[in-house]
Amino acid sequence: MSIENQNNSPSSMAPPEGTSRGPAWEREILEKLAFATLAEQRSRRRWSIFFRFVFVALILVGLALAFDYTGGEMESVGTHSALVEIDGTIESGSGSGSAEAVVPALNRAFADAGAVGVILRINSPGGSPVQAGIISDEIHRLRQAYPQKPLYVVVDEMCASGGYYIAAAADRIYVNKASIVGSIGVLMDGFGFTGLMDKVGVDRRLVTAGENKGFMDPFSPVQPRQVEYARTMVNEIHQQFIDVVRKGRGKRLKETPEMFSGLFWTGAKAVELGLADGFGTVNTVARSEMKTEDIVDYTKHEGLPERVLKKFGAAVGAGAGASLLGNNSLKPVLR
Repeated sequence: MSIENQNNSPSSMAPPEGTSRGPAWEREILEKLAFATLAEQRSRRRWSIFFRFVFVALILVGLALAFDYTGGEMESVGTHSALVEIDGTIESGSGSGSAEAVVPALNRAFADAGAVGVILRINSPGGSPVQAGIISDEIHRLRQAYPQKPLYVVVDEMCASGGYYIAAAADRIYVNKASIVGSIGVLMDGFGFTGLMDKVGVDRRLVTAGENKGFMDPFSPVQPRQVEYARTMVNEIHQQFIDVVRKGRGKRLKETPEMFSGLFWTGAKAVELGLADGFGTVNTVARSEMKTEDIVDYTKHEGLPERVLKKFGAAVGAGAGASLLGNNSLKPVLR
């Protein structure tokens, strides 16, 4: 029913104040109501998006706080065994296998008056000889600075190459019978594409200043003199590795012709060869050697934002870095 039919009095037909006096004043009112409704809906939508964003941000902050350990100063919790972990490849950066993460954790563990000793749990296939060397040197320094505090290594799945380089600096090494231990060797690997390039008709156009600047370039023919130089450098690092193991293990080591050949052994065989001292876990070593049930973890763990950024950066940067650096990325690896 129209407005006119509901009330035909002159006063009811008058348009509201502020509207036009023409016959289409009803339409103007409806348009204003429609625009007001749309504005209110937009406002509600904006506030809804805002609160959703705040909610998601709070969740992310909570997860970051839950998983992140900044590695700041820790309050002493009484007598305990201090735990530091190396899990994964030993490489520079912020991972648990980097000197940047391990060295401060070891210093905090040794400096805590409540720590009766330090347990270094290692699960690593190896990695950078530089990072392994920095950690090994720091262990020797801390053992001299805190002679009353022993440092024991507990091997998880694997303690190979650079991982064993570090382990050799400990007072004792404990393994599982099935752990993989050893691989005392050094490698420098890469690929050569010259045969494939010949087949598809691709030429390598490389301009250098310095006859060895294109050292071991994967797209150029192998230069015997460069190969021999690389072998000399790898042998030098290998000898450094051997010296570290001999110094760390001392008379416990039962050397064989294959001990420093790059082979690896089970934990049971490693004990026979003197590469390890016995069998144990973090808990058993803490109870039997440290005489304490309490274990405090001093490891610097990566937070959620760090892990996400690291994975993203690795995915984006790996290909670009290899493309830009080319043969310059070739480096010795304890693995």
